Amino acid sequence: MTDRVREILSWYSHRNAGVREKLYRFMMTGRLAGTGKLVILPVDQGFEHGPLRTYLPNEPTFDPMYHPQLALDAGCNAYAAPLGFIEEAAEKYPQLPFILKLNNHDVLHKDTDPIPAITGSVDDALRVGAAGIGFTIYPGSLMRETMYQQLRELIEEAHAVGLAAVVWSYPRGEDLQKDDETAVDVSCYAAQIAAQMGADIIKVKPPKKHIAQDANKKVIEETGTSIETLEERIRLVVRSAFEGRRIVIFSGGGKGTDESVLEAITGIHKGGGFGSIIGRNSFQRPKEEAVKLLNKIMDIYAGK
Repeated sequence: MTDRVREILSWYSHRNAGVREKLYRFMMTGRLAGTGKLVILPVDQGFEHGPLRTYLPNEPTFDPMYHPQLALDAGCNAYAAPLGFIEEAAEKYPQLPFILKLNNHDVLHKDTDPIPAITGSVDDALRVGAAGIGFTIYPGSLMRETMYQQLRELIEEAHAVGLAAVVWSYPRGEDLQKDDETAVDVSCYAAQIAAQMGADIIKVKPPKKHIAQDANKKVIEETGTSIETLEERIRLVVRSAFEGRRIVIFSGGGKGTDESVLEAITGIHKGGGFGSIIGRNSFQRPKEEAVKLLNKIMDIYAGK
């Protein structure tokens, strides 16, 4: 165990040995093993966005075995997906830490205040040998209280059997404009809520310069806090998760150019982010290109 991994695990001393072992496994797998940084491959977009817009850009990705193999080839720390994909891969890829996504949302019904459906269980996670559960909450949705209650119950159940909890915290709702969803103050709030709920690993979107709430704009101005650069905004989000004592990773978003992706990763790394969860920006590229890009991302997080 490296000193950095030991330090991070010390922040979770209140968790049982099983949870700490799963966090250790995440941090000691792949090309970034021992650095305290994570690059995770998530493939929940087939459920969340639909299979055609998700897989047609790179047709081999219709195969559920494609994705865990990509994660292994690239040296990712873990692979996250809904139940069906994990069930397909579990027996063949026991060396790869899995995160079973326990709730998912589809786009066949347009709603401004969404709530995902529960699509898996802690028992499912144990059955497929997952190292952790994943769960999405939408702070700002009218349905947020139900999601918070569901999450709290599932985290308690997962922790009791030694599984880590990974929370996607994505602000959304009728009182939030599109720009507000990634506003720096809202992103900080999303990270704080997930940490307060007991998340071990928190996933949020990279924050924009926009400020959604007037009260936050006022305090940012009064304290002279700069939010000009992505690095500065990332640092605020990380501080919002218990002064950086929770692992906060950032989503990769829709497919972009290599240059734009690596520029964002550099800002996340400089701001103290713990890593990235890169889906469409990896598996929608041909495999060789995806592996090269993921390795470049990992090199940045490794300080190379």
